[in-house]
This record gives sequence, C-alpha cells and structure tokens, in this order.
Amino acid sequence: MKRQVNYNFEGAVALVTGAAQGMGLATAKAFARAGASVVLADVSTKGLQLAKEEIAKIGAKVLTVQCDVSDEIQVKALIDETVTTFGRLDAAYNNAGINTVGIPSADVSMADYNRIVSINLNGVWYCMQHELRWMIKQGSGTIVNCSSIGGMVGAQGRAPYSATKHGIVGLTQSAALDYASQGIRVNAVSPGMIDTPMADVVTGGYRDMLGEMVKAVPMGKLGIAEDIANAVLWLCSDGSNYIIGQVVAVDGGFLAK
Repeated sequence: MKRQVNYNFEGAVALVTGAAQGMGLATAKAFARAGASVVLADVSTKGLQLAKEEIAKIGAKVLTVQCDVSDEIQVKALIDETVTTFGRLDAAYNNAGINTVGIPSADVSMADYNRIVSINLNGVWYCMQHELRWMIKQGSGTIVNCSSIGGMVGAQGRAPYSATKHGIVGLTQSAALDYASQGIRVNAVSPGMIDTPMADVVTGGYRDMLGEMVKAVPMGKLGIAEDIANAVLWLCSDGSNYIIGQVVAVDGGFLAK
C-alpha cells in the first residue's frame, strides 16, 4: 500500500537525479503532486521519457535532462539548464547511484571500485557543488543526498559501495555547516531495504534472498520507494526548518537494534 503524504511546494523547482525509476521517480512524482516544477535527470533517455509521461499525467511542469553524474561537465549543464528553464532551484535530491552483487573486498577490481566511487560519491559531490553555487546566489535552498544504511554500518561484500555511502554522510554534514547561516539546508536520507529495481541488483534477482534479508528488519517488511519520497519532501519542507546536517535512516528499525 502506498503511503502518500501531502506537502505544498507550489512555485518551487525541484531537481531529482536517478529519476527514471525507483526512489528517484517516486520522489519526483511526490514533488509534482505537491505542486513543484520538476527536473528529472538520469543516464537513461528511454527511462526519462517514460518518467516524463508519468509526471505529465500529474499536471506538473517537467524538464528532462540526460546526465551522467560522474561527469562534472554534464552536471554543470544540468544545473544551468534547470535555472535557464525555471529561473531558480529550490530543492534537490541527489539520488543517482549504483550497487553490485556481493564481492569480497580483495576480489573487487579497480575498474569496479572506480566506477562506484565516480558515480556514488563524485556524482553527489559534483551535484551538490553546482546546486550550492546557485542556491548561494539565490539565498535559499534545500539539498538531500542519498546515503544508505551501508553508509552508517559496514556492508559485507560491498566495501566500495559502503565507502561511498559513508563519504556522502561526511559531505552532507560538512556542507550543512558551511551554509547553515546562508539560508541553505543540507541533509541526507539513508534508505534501508527498499523494494526497488536496485534490490534485484543487490540480490542478483533472487527474491528469496531478499526475503531472508527482511528477517533482519524489525518491522518485518520491505520499505517502498514512497517511504523515501516522503522523507525527502519532509527534509525539503518548512516542517524540517531547524534541521541541518542530519542523516535520516528510513530502514524499518534496522539500525535501532
């Protein structure tokens, strides 16, 4: 069952990376339902087109930009096009990221390590830098970065992934301190076991394995993409006006044990 929460983002412009599916798409749709103009960024042009069609049904203004977040030139172009089109940037959810099936640390190739770091960590860094540069001029804005429960504890078989998600926590907290006095708030969400296409990547498509993993969740069930969307919109709303540099775990109680 979808858990939809109502917010008001009328007149705001929201940017979501990794917006073609999963948590990114759910968050983009939530912003659209709340009245925001939405910018969808993803590497998949086909996925962007399908996502655009879904957002259009909601009735929101939408811009799609094909963007590989590991390329700073493309990220800068994304922010420039956002501001050129809509004149402002009020909220950003830096969600784009990848994961892999489990590989012991000693067996991870440098190519795989560098790919994960370039997308998950460098990608968030590039996005945040260019978003911040505009928000500083604007004098306001909210940024939510996507970490993971793997960014708060170790993740067996996923050392590079966990390293990037730990790194996002540090980037988030440091940037939040840098701009707290300038009307800009930076926070992060740490999703737990969420039923998205990435969950199939993590388990290699074995849904039975996912069922075993759920046994470690106190609530006894997977989260859904809308759970993350609700957390992101709250962190971008006036309801979290006094919250900066926080990492909100949306994990069914996994980290509370």
